[in-house]
Amino acid sequence: MYNAQHEQLLEEIAPAFEEETGIEVELRHGSDSELAAQLVQEGDASPADVFLTENTPAMSAVERAGLFAPLESAATEPIPAEHRPESGLWTGFVARSTVLVYNPSLVSEDELPASILDLADPEWQGKVSFSPTGADFQAIVAAVLDLEGEDATRAWLEGLKANGTVYDGNNVVLEAVNSGEIATGIEYHYYWYRDQAESGENSDDSRLHFFGEQDPGAFVSISGAGVLENAEHAEEAQQFVAYLTSEEGQQALADSYALEYPLNPAVSLDPPVRPLAELRPPAVAVSDLDGETVVELLSDAGFVL
Repeated sequence: MYNAQHEQLLEEIAPAFEEETGIEVELRHGSDSELAAQLVQEGDASPADVFLTENTPAMSAVERAGLFAPLESAATEPIPAEHRPESGLWTGFVARSTVLVYNPSLVSEDELPASILDLADPEWQGKVSFSPTGADFQAIVAAVLDLEGEDATRAWLEGLKANGTVYDGNNVVLEAVNSGEIATGIEYHYYWYRDQAESGENSDDSRLHFFGEQDPGAFVSISGAGVLENAEHAEEAQQFVAYLTSEEGQQALADSYALEYPLNPAVSLDPPVRPLAELRPPAVAVSDLDGETVVELLSDAGFVL
């Protein structure tokens, strides 16, 4: 299994699947872009049976390369159609919501932007942070690109460059906002909720702002799972993806440390995590997110080499 989801999460889920089925799982960990590029390079010679990602642009890249086998209905049917591509070649299994983490001592709730696009305005100079080299931020940019177009996305990134502070990693963004080093930060919901669940050391002095109202800043990113066309263990691979989307597998995901949203409607996260049904995200087709153009835009803006 080529796994670009969080290592800790799969180190919890894979043993549960092994115990349930007796099927042994071998994990190879890496980033979304790294493993997607490796699969495309390896082609039919890849040893991978299953590919898992944090965000969907990497799934789309592998799908465009023609490397996925159709998933069996046992894997796809538990997941609502909006969280999987029409092709049936892969499926979402968990999700994360874009949020703005903010320090209320530096910016009050009534001063928060109505849209994530507003963070490019001059009034936010020196008040926003993000981690542009990671797959998380790149997926958010992909959603802005899909919803607003290339020119608007380019202008937004230029505004963020003028206004923002770049950090290496979303946990660093959270720590900087919590300490009062910067007023706000763009990231996914679970960084804040996980810290709250663990100790609150890096989150107690900050709050979360959910944009909602179909704003690009309310984008919900989907983690994907697919079976490779050339999988040596195709039957077992289909079983694994079906386990991920089943009520049992989704409950295991919900009960894990991850605090990501299960996508099977039969399972939900416990409070205090804001319910998935309350997020009001924009409509973004999961197969339409263009990771290649995003990297070009980020490179043009000087965020990535």
